[in-house]
Amino acid sequence: MVGQNIVTPDAAGIAASAKAASKGRSLPPVHLWNPPFCGDLDMQIKRDGTWFYMGTPIGRFELVKLFSSILKLEDGKYFLVTPVEKVGITVEDAPFVAVDFNVSEGVLTFETHVGDFVAAGAEHPIRVVRDAKTGEPSPYIMVRAGLEALIDRKSFYRLVDVGVHHEGWFGVWSDGVFFQIIPSKELDG
Repeated sequence: MVGQNIVTPDAAGIAASAKAASKGRSLPPVHLWNPPFCGDLDMQIKRDGTWFYMGTPIGRFELVKLFSSILKLEDGKYFLVTPVEKVGITVEDAPFVAVDFNVSEGVLTFETHVGDFVAAGAEHPIRVVRDAKTGEPSPYIMVRAGLEALIDRKSFYRLVDVGVHHEGWFGVWSDGVFFQIIPSKELDG
């Protein structure tokens, strides 16, 4: 195709588009955007929440926060989405990490590493996946639109401290919903 310029997506272009599209809102309306797929970007989110671009950690918190605000999950794949482009990225486990929580009036409110706050409840469930070989738990909380946060180890230990037994399970209550962590009988054995 003579005369057409094919632009390879890059982090700077995506950031500029995202900043323009967000218009000061904390979360842009990515659920309304369905631009054409522009290819994959050499960007990865590691299990500990560190974002990498072309093999190098992204050190600017504001940039990571901006990218996290335009993250979208479609058919099990992660994308950064603006009104005009969509690029694929790699996520090692969950795109967010819950680094702390507080308990107030029966509600557990988690904070992610990018400054999001989410109250566990029916719309934001907690789930625990156990490794089939080691039995090690990996706890998650739904943040938004299918995007989860891995609950960090110290917060998980704190969750266990506030946990209770209920109908054969050990777990936690939040906003009137009981979230199962482990069968009670496994704690007794």
